[in-house]
Amino acid sequence: MLFRVETSSPVPIYAQIVGQVRAAVAAGELMEGDSLPSVRQLAGELRVNPNTVAQAYRELEREGITYVQRGQGTFVAAMETGRREAERDQLARALVERMLEDAFRLGLSPAEVRETLDRSLARAAGGETLAAAPAAALPNRGQEP
Repeated sequence: MLFRVETSSPVPIYAQIVGQVRAAVAAGELMEGDSLPSVRQLAGELRVNPNTVAQAYRELEREGITYVQRGQGTFVAAMETGRREAERDQLARALVERMLEDAFRLGLSPAEVRETLDRSLARAAGGETLAAAPAAALPNRGQEP
């Protein structure tokens, strides 16, 4: 698993790490028994204070997502039936809500959001990469080019 942190983000770095682990578990990228990098290793890779990584790992353990075996490391815990799906649903809802907030902040109407989303879904289904969608992908709001 590749971790990334955005130092310019208003989200604390430890919370970014927690969110990435939660997302990886929900997506099935991390499975029960998989090990996480050591605190020192991850802190070095991310160039952050080891206490930041330790804080993230404590939060994950408190949430029951991971467990620690002294001298062995931090591992993904077994999930109760349905918890992985619940985590996935919660993350998906948050993602959609953030997208809608941004779209409405841009002044898009619900119909324009649907149109743009439908086009993006069609491109994704066709195998296109969506990461750098051109501005032309936004609906034409009656403005001249």
